[in-house]
Amino acid sequence: MNLKNNISGKVVVITGASSGLGEITARHLASLGANVVLGARRENRLQDISNEINQKGNGKAIFVKTDVTKKEEVQSLVDKAVTEFGKLDVMLNNAGLMSIAPMSETKVDEWDRMIDINVKGVLYGIAAALPVFQKQENGHFINLSSVAGVKVFSPGGTVYSGTKYAVRAISEGLRHEVGGKIRTTTIEPGAIDSELKHGSSHKESSDFVREFYKSAIPSDSIARTIAFAIEQPADVDVNEIVIRPTVQDF
Repeated sequence: MNLKNNISGKVVVITGASSGLGEITARHLASLGANVVLGARRENRLQDISNEINQKGNGKAIFVKTDVTKKEEVQSLVDKAVTEFGKLDVMLNNAGLMSIAPMSETKVDEWDRMIDINVKGVLYGIAAALPVFQKQENGHFINLSSVAGVKVFSPGGTVYSGTKYAVRAISEGLRHEVGGKIRTTTIEPGAIDSELKHGSSHKESSDFVREFYKSAIPSDSIARTIAFAIEQPADVDVNEIVIRPTVQDF
């Protein structure tokens, strides 16, 4: 089998697509012939990325300005994919926020924001795409967790880790409920070069994160990992992948 042909023509919705992992993955999948539907809050970035993808003449790109904390906007993103392309093959719940700070700082607003984006944003993506997948009797959820969802990120990452553990639990429960015709993959990146490292307002924690991310590997490593999961035959469900720099020890 030419695995490229198992991506070509597939319709992939990507949240958090205006930068970092989402942007690089959109470009990579489109280069393999996928039609990508991009969602994020920065509409000008989505326009630029879509234009560049379309100019290359492989897969097609369209976009919808999307805040994943708003259920109706995530629904509109999925609806646009189905209206434009007549189907949805992959829902990539990628949007995320990492605000690192000790619990003693009680940054409750940042806790709320991480829960809204990292957990509820994933749930809204599932709620929008699942009825489409059930009607089609096929589909693929890919949810971005983190190595912080495998081991608590310390110091300062307690709440962030809590949200990423939640993504793993939701993904595994979803697999049990809908597996058979609908695939579910959880990707757990380590230090990957993206905007995620800029999410901390606490200076000491931000300094720690920036130092930690000096060993980060490029975003395209995640794009290739996501492509690997998508390109497998329909009877192969890649459930969970942890990927991190070789020098990262947790």
